[in-house]
Amino acid sequence: MTELTTTELSADEARRVVLRAQGLIGADTRKGGVHGMLRRLGAVQLDTISVLARSHELVAYARLGAVGRPKVERAYWHNPAQSFEYWCHAACILPIEHWPLYSFRRRAFRERRFRWHEVPGNVDQLLQQVRDQGPLMTSDVGGAKNGGPWWDWSDSKIGLEWLLDIGEVVVSRRVGWRRVYDLAERAVPADLLAEEPSDEECVTRLAAIAGRSLGVANRTDLIDFLRLQGRHAAMLDEALLSGAAGLVPVTVSGWPSKKGQATAWADPAALESEPRGRHRNTLVSPFDSLIWHRGRTERVFGFKYQLELYVPKHKRVHGYFTMPVLSGGRLIGRVDPAREGSTLVARQLSLELGLAPGKWAEGLRDALWSAAEWVGCDSVRVERADPPELITFLNTPPR
Repeated sequence: MTELTTTELSADEARRVVLRAQGLIGADTRKGGVHGMLRRLGAVQLDTISVLARSHELVAYARLGAVGRPKVERAYWHNPAQSFEYWCHAACILPIEHWPLYSFRRRAFRERRFRWHEVPGNVDQLLQQVRDQGPLMTSDVGGAKNGGPWWDWSDSKIGLEWLLDIGEVVVSRRVGWRRVYDLAERAVPADLLAEEPSDEECVTRLAAIAGRSLGVANRTDLIDFLRLQGRHAAMLDEALLSGAAGLVPVTVSGWPSKKGQATAWADPAALESEPRGRHRNTLVSPFDSLIWHRGRTERVFGFKYQLELYVPKHKRVHGYFTMPVLSGGRLIGRVDPAREGSTLVARQLSLELGLAPGKWAEGLRDALWSAAEWVGCDSVRVERADPPELITFLNTPPR
C-alpha cells in the first residue's frame, strides 16, 4: 500500500476548494454549458417539487446564470446519448459516459429482486412491450397508480421502474415530468453498454468522480454522494487507503478527526492552485450537491439547514421551501420564495446571525433580483425579513 502524504488546509481554504470544484467560483467554470456542468458535478439530483423552478434547473442556474430553461431540459433529456437517469445520491441525472460505473448497482438490484415493492411477475411482458412499441410512458401500459396514496403503484409502474433499476430500460426523455422509458440498447452507446467493470472498479472510479465534484470531502461525504453501504462501503475504504481512487488525504482545521488520521480526502488537481475569480450571488436549491448533505453544509459553511416542507406549517421556522443564499463564497441567509404572476415573492427572508446588513444586503438583493429575472418576473416583494430594515432595500431593483 502506497504511503500518502497528508496536506493541511485551513477551513477557509477547504471552503474555497469546494466552491471551485462545484463550479461556483470563476468564469471558466461555465465552459461547456449544461453538459460541462453535469460532468463537473458528476450527478444532478432530481425532485418533483417546483417552486421557482425544478431543482435540476436551479442547479444549472446557480452555476451558469440565466441559462434558458428549455436549454437545460434539452441538455438533460432531448439528447439521450448525453445523459441518463439513475440512482446515485438519490434519483439523479448522470453523464452517459458513467453508465458502466453503475453496473455494481444494477447487479445488486438483480440480486435483491426487490425495491420498495415486490417485483411483479409481468416484467418480461413489459420489457417486450417496450421493445415492440417503445418508447413508452406508464399511461401506455395501464397507468402509474392503483388509485391510493402516491406509493400505491400499479404493477406496470413497479415493473418499469424495476427494469430501469436493472438497466434493461432507460428514461430517454420526460413529458410533463412523466418518464418515458426506452430500451437501454436503443439509447446507450454500444461500447458503453458492453462495458461491465467489477464492483471494485465501479466504486473506485466513482469515488474519484465524487471526490472531484466535492473538492474536499470526508468519508461520510463520499458515502453519502454515492449512497454506499456494506461491502461497497468497504470497497470505498480500500480505494481511498490504497490510493487507487486518486484522492489524497488532507486535514482541515476544525473538521472532526480521529487521532493520527486524515480528516478528509481531496482531488489533487484541486490543490494545485488557489481558487480565484468572481463568486456567484445566487439562491441554492435544497437538493444541490453543494448542500445536499446537511452535516457537510454545517461543517464547510457553518450553516445549519433544514428543509421544512415536511414540517407541519405551524412548526416551520423559515418556511416551506427555504433556499440558502450564496454570496461572497458564503451562505449568508435563507429565503422562502414563491411566484405570484410577474412578482417573485420572498415570504420570509433572514440574514444569518452575526452578519452585518450593510455588508451583505447587496448580495441578498442581487440573488433575489437575478432569480426573478431568470424566471420571468419583473418585480420582487419581500414580505418579512430579519432584520426588517432590509425590506425596503431588497424590494428596490439594482441600478
